[in-house]
Amino acid sequence: MKNAMGLLLRQPTTIIGVVVALMFQLIFSIVWMTGYNGITDNTKNLSIAIVNEDDGLGANIADGLAANLPFQTEKMDSLSAAQTKLNTRGVQMVLYLASDFSKQLQTPGQTAQIHYYMNESNPQLIKTIMQSVAGNVTVLANKQAIAAGAQAILTQVNPNLSAAEARQSAQELSERVTSDIQTSNKVNGMQNQMVPMMLVFACFVGSMMKAQNLQISVNIVLRKYGKWNAFGARAMLNVIAAVVIGLVSTTMVHLLGGQSVVSFATMWGFVSLVLLAFMFFAQMFLILFGNAGMLLNITMLSTQLVSSGAIVPRELLSSFYNRVSDYLPATYAVEGIMNMLFGGPSLGTSAMALVWILVVCLAIGAAGVAVRRKKRETAPVPATS
Repeated sequence: MKNAMGLLLRQPTTIIGVVVALMFQLIFSIVWMTGYNGITDNTKNLSIAIVNEDDGLGANIADGLAANLPFQTEKMDSLSAAQTKLNTRGVQMVLYLASDFSKQLQTPGQTAQIHYYMNESNPQLIKTIMQSVAGNVTVLANKQAIAAGAQAILTQVNPNLSAAEARQSAQELSERVTSDIQTSNKVNGMQNQMVPMMLVFACFVGSMMKAQNLQISVNIVLRKYGKWNAFGARAMLNVIAAVVIGLVSTTMVHLLGGQSVVSFATMWGFVSLVLLAFMFFAQMFLILFGNAGMLLNITMLSTQLVSSGAIVPRELLSSFYNRVSDYLPATYAVEGIMNMLFGGPSLGTSAMALVWILVVCLAIGAAGVAVRRKKRETAPVPATS
């Protein structure tokens, strides 16, 4: 046993395996702890659109909310324009006060509604935060409405009011403003809410492990057919693998009851594009740095899970991770998958961003092959006797 252990520990693959396991712990700890640090303080980066059509108490409520809400607020004149911005995730909620808001408050027996519009095609945390905001806003509006109503009633108070009439007046003052929360792009169940993170995680980890194993095979091929033939063959294999694996992934999501607002073919095409972008992204580090590129891929895995918006909204991240996410494929994969599954803007913007990342990674990989080839061609020839 002692000799066997010694032989095992002398194998390079054993050392690599232990180092990789150790680096997973170090990298994930560093990235996740720094990435999620300060999230509660960054809620001020979330945006709410306020649309007010009421010139009475509604105007006072809208001004008070714009001044006091701990979020970025934007007053808009059109509800449809605000809903369009909500659909593209430009704001996280729309708060709407109709033109008859004050009139409803002044009518005995009626309540006035504040309408809240939310987009569920977002990380779950967005919905939770905005539902809490809606409840708090309604409570604050009620206080203002009750104060205004009490002043109006007291000026007309009759000392001969019966007990029943007094109770009725008190009931009318207890709640004059109610919430009307409407959601768009509804997510059917927690299992569907988790699909974007699941797909991105599965696609990148699969691409990362494929690139690592394929690197060994490529080293065998290039010795016989040359580096450019090996590079071209690997690129072609990436395309074929992305299409086949994308078909399997899309089929499984549909078979297991996953929701989708696009056709099967569209979903298949986009998932295949996500896979292809991840494959070229992961192989780029291995071409440039060899086996050490695996450590960079582990770092990219952790960084993308934190910054992509699949778990926590990007608006809540630190400025560093928010900026980094603009250059990583997982960001656009998550956006596209959410639009594809739950609804939102078209897939064109996300797909084009993935294509650009794919092309850049392919070009950098080709440059890495060219540089290494050039170095070998210009290396000095050993002297012979």
